[in-house]
Amino acid sequence: MNILILGRGKTGSLVAEVARQRRHSVQEVGATENAGGAALTADKLSEIAVVIDFTGPSSVVSHIEACVNAGKNMVVGTTGWHEELDSIRKLVESHGTGFIYSANFSIGVNIFLDAARASAAALQHEYTGQIFERHHAHKKDAPSGTAIILQRVIREASGDGKREDLEIISFREGDVVGMHEVVLESAADRIYLCHDAKSRQGYADGAVRAAEWIAGKKGFYDFQDVWREL
Repeated sequence: MNILILGRGKTGSLVAEVARQRRHSVQEVGATENAGGAALTADKLSEIAVVIDFTGPSSVVSHIEACVNAGKNMVVGTTGWHEELDSIRKLVESHGTGFIYSANFSIGVNIFLDAARASAAALQHEYTGQIFERHHAHKKDAPSGTAIILQRVIREASGDGKREDLEIISFREGDVVGMHEVVLESAADRIYLCHDAKSRQGYADGAVRAAEWIAGKKGFYDFQDVWREL
């Protein structure tokens, strides 16, 4: 199928490579070519089946609006925009398009989230918790979208989605791809969970598989809810 990838960064470029390996026709667009949304007109999107966005928090919402208004399905891996989630959901539903988003399309991370969800019972047994996340020095948002989801998943699974503990501590250093750690501690012991990405390959594979899954579908989806179907 025809895929348009927004973003020529390290992850976006790898997504393009994976999509071509899976025999898709790929177009890549960077910020220069898309100034003012120039690449996202209805005419230029006419032959595109799915748009994949790995850009930045400052531009992703306008990209979503342009693509959805043009009737195009999307996969969004950009983070830092989730406060707009409700309004974007309404936009997608009103236009009858397909949309799938995630702070992290790695299958490994989604398995890690399941493990963290199971560990949340500790917070009902006098454990305290912290989340640590480390990323490369150029990552623009902090805390990471994955860390925020991790915090929400554990809080909700503990039976108190409104609890205010479980602090997120962020580090930005070197070329770290992405490391997330959960530490739950009591007077008796410590529970330690960690996911350490060796490369961006897992993100790229998951994003392309998400695009294949959402092609031809309608609705608003979180990758957490569909990754087992891929």
